[in-house]
Amino acid sequence: MRRIRMLMVIALGLLLGGGLLASLVQRGGGDVRIEDVRFAGTGGLTMSALLYVPKNATEASPAPGVLAVHGYINSRETQSPYAIELARRGYVVLALDQTGHGYSSPPAFANGFGGPDGLTYLRSLPMVDKDQIVLEGHSMGGWAALIAAGVQRTAYRTIAVSGSSPGTYGAPEGDASFPRNLGLLFGAYDEFSGLMWGSPIAREIVKTQKLQKLFGTDREVEVGKLYGSIAEGTARKLYMPEQTHPANHITASGIAGVLDWIQETSSAPHPLPAEDQTWHWKELGTALALIGAVLLMFAVGASLLESRWFSDLRRAPAEARGASGGLFWFGCVLTVVLPALTYFPVQIEAAKLLKPSALLPQNITTGLMAWALCTGLISLLLLLGWHFTRGRAQGTTLQSYGLAVVEPGTARVLLRSLLLALLIVSSAYLALLASDLLFKTDFRFWVVAAKLFAPLHLRIALDYVVPFSAYFVLLGAVLHGQLRAPGSAPSLARALLRDAALTGGGFVLLLLYQYIPLLGGGTLALPEQALLTIVAFQLVIVLPVVGLVSRYFFEKTGQVYLGAFINGLFVTWLLVGGQATHHPF
Repeated sequence: MRRIRMLMVIALGLLLGGGLLASLVQRGGGDVRIEDVRFAGTGGLTMSALLYVPKNATEASPAPGVLAVHGYINSRETQSPYAIELARRGYVVLALDQTGHGYSSPPAFANGFGGPDGLTYLRSLPMVDKDQIVLEGHSMGGWAALIAAGVQRTAYRTIAVSGSSPGTYGAPEGDASFPRNLGLLFGAYDEFSGLMWGSPIAREIVKTQKLQKLFGTDREVEVGKLYGSIAEGTARKLYMPEQTHPANHITASGIAGVLDWIQETSSAPHPLPAEDQTWHWKELGTALALIGAVLLMFAVGASLLESRWFSDLRRAPAEARGASGGLFWFGCVLTVVLPALTYFPVQIEAAKLLKPSALLPQNITTGLMAWALCTGLISLLLLLGWHFTRGRAQGTTLQSYGLAVVEPGTARVLLRSLLLALLIVSSAYLALLASDLLFKTDFRFWVVAAKLFAPLHLRIALDYVVPFSAYFVLLGAVLHGQLRAPGSAPSLARALLRDAALTGGGFVLLLLYQYIPLLGGGTLALPEQALLTIVAFQLVIVLPVVGLVSRYFFEKTGQVYLGAFINGLFVTWLLVGGQATHHPF
């Protein structure tokens, strides 16, 4: 119990300390007020945003306003580095949830991604100077900003877009006169350069006719050079930091280019050098809180297993009767590489077959569900093949896989494991609710985020949680049954590290396969899969946590169900809360 109490103290310390740090940074030490706002959008859709209001912005003394829009399958909090830095400089910032993202009503892509509605709402605020409106967007958020600029051509002063382009997915075509005063930040290794500018290699967009037309020149565009006139609204500047597309909003150089342009083309009430940035401390705070939430689940789970209500689940694992020798190592290799090998092809086919519907309304979540089920089915066939050719002869049973218990019975174990998993994941969710109430922060690091559910998210989660949980049951049987060699008894720490490597290692290899040629000056190995490659960054972080949870609770209970149910609930929470909803409810 002493170790459990210590783990609880560490978890709560990370949650409180991380949340407090993030709150102090995003509020500028008390100089910025943050409001969670809802407003009516086109067609009756409800739009959501975080509003950052610095002390200098009042109705009597309005300040410049910035509409900040995130990219696809992100949310308003993703724009916090821009929002924090611009608010420090005296700007009022409206960090918008695109339609179908975060807490804005679905479907995704509706109403110009929400950009025009966001601009209209920003201009309605009494503390905003309507002659000093700035538009800012990353990736698809750039399209939202450009569409807003096209709809209301005189309603803004300047625009900055990162990893984006005009003339794409509904964004108006750009030229030397539209949009007004454009700052373009495009990473030298951006994965979407072909989509955005028609150049497979990002560095070479400077040679494309599309960019030259936008900059009003017939020569190669020079990075960092000011083209046109700020006073006449024709100004253009290209920033090209040494980074990828998803790094735009998580690196100092990605943020600095946007800050530089906005301050150069609008009147910052409190100008600061573009390199003067504090947002990374907020990112550290929410990352610490995310770690704290994960540790809290371990601590709460261990504590409840020690209680009289769930003590009947606590038992030692059955004797190890898994593969050994070469078959053991072959099984480890398959466990690593199979999920990575099926990742692209399964999701490509799922996108063709499973269109958005009331049952499966989130495209990315549906694709990941299909991938998990397909990978699980292949794993099951391989597991059955091993069992009937080798395992059964050496005495492997359902108990050996952690799939059955003698007492108090498997059915009872299933029900009580589900109840305990709900309590464990609920503890992390309640911690998030407290963080939102106290600090107005969520738990996140970069592209991995745990967000509070809107009521619709809860309904959607019920559609996905069973398939994901089923996959994690099977994964547990492989990890703790087939890959538990007879006579082997590694320490808990070694077993935890091994399972984290087995579950996440394949996606590390997948990303290396994709990015080595890109960072070497070429393109992704499979450039047409840029989006799913970026989604895989989440799995590099989430799947090792899955492995840790599965192993820890298997060692505590001798069965795979508790860990699988925790993982099913937790992963469904992360995905459904953080992905775009495409079906119009």
